[in-house]
Amino acid sequence: MRDAQAALRRQGILATLAPTLGPKSASELARMLTAQGEDFIIVCGGDGTINEVINGIAPGGATLGILPGGTANIFAKELGLPHDPVRAASELPGWSSRRIALGRARWSESSGGAPEQRYFLSLAGVGFDAYVVHRLSPDFKRAWGVAAYVAEALRQALRYRFPPFVCELDGRELPATFATVQRTRRYAGWLHLAPRANIFEPQFSFCAFKSRHWVRYLLYALAVVTRLHGRLADVEMLQTQKIVCSSATADVPVYFELDGELVGKLPATFEIVADALTVLVPCKKEDGRP
Repeated sequence: MRDAQAALRRQGILATLAPTLGPKSASELARMLTAQGEDFIIVCGGDGTINEVINGIAPGGATLGILPGGTANIFAKELGLPHDPVRAASELPGWSSRRIALGRARWSESSGGAPEQRYFLSLAGVGFDAYVVHRLSPDFKRAWGVAAYVAEALRQALRYRFPPFVCELDGRELPATFATVQRTRRYAGWLHLAPRANIFEPQFSFCAFKSRHWVRYLLYALAVVTRLHGRLADVEMLQTQKIVCSSATADVPVYFELDGELVGKLPATFEIVADALTVLVPCKKEDGRP
């Protein structure tokens, strides 16, 4: 990180290092800095760290610069940021600022409990993938990165019960056992699960998978890899701005994750918050397309 700091200094940006100390500390640090009047924050890390930072500054006027790191870093790949944080730091002064929408999840930890909310930058996952995150060992994730997710997903595909849930959107009710609510095209870093998504448009790309059988999920995986999942009869893909998801069975919890981090259980509402964050973007990616 000090090499990236030196690269920023060579470009005329005097950055002060502020390391995170544990879960949620990035949010607290970003919130403190914006309260002190800081209007430019640079984060070096993966999707989880970036998610914490945006939850400390949004919605607000502070500008966010990203130096990629972490396991998958979907948002950095979406914008075509250099994976090397030192190179990204060297190029950052040439990027332009764009105001974008964020996703927001709202839920309660218990029936009748106080409502909670959290912003997300790239995607929300409901059902199977959130359960995979729930079961994934942090040490295994740190050691193997994306491969750890794949291995755990294969293991859980044989054990998970695929409990059904219902998503309400635009006057419709859609059943699912796994769904993604995406602001980005990519999923898990490289899978193009939502080809119509555009980070610069204030809407979600919603994808629902309906089967409860693990064999069908192997077909889903193959279809996603080959970008043919949209042709399957039991997969639905829609554009929307608000989704309400509820478990169809009271005895089995259905988890959801935001930007790769386990957050809570259904019921939950996912909605677009327009004009919520200013982020630095390479000029070649300003249209949000590949």
